[in-house]
Amino acid sequence: MATVCYICEKERQAGSKVSHSNRHSKRRWKPNIKKVRAIVDDSPRSIHVCTRCLRSGKVVRSV
Repeated sequence: MATVCYICEKERQAGSKVSHSNRHSKRRWKPNIKKVRAIVDDSPRSIHVCTRCLRSGKVVRSV
């Protein structure tokens, strides 16, 4: 599954996991991406969208 939002282009971010003893190791944060059928350019299409865009109404879902 693609980890990029079609609307806001949110993608995974990298950073460090920091332990109590301040040791660093790499980790990743992934956005909550869902596959939905939506109206894109006046036609229904299946796209990958983050739940923040779904909740805020930036996506018009098709029935």
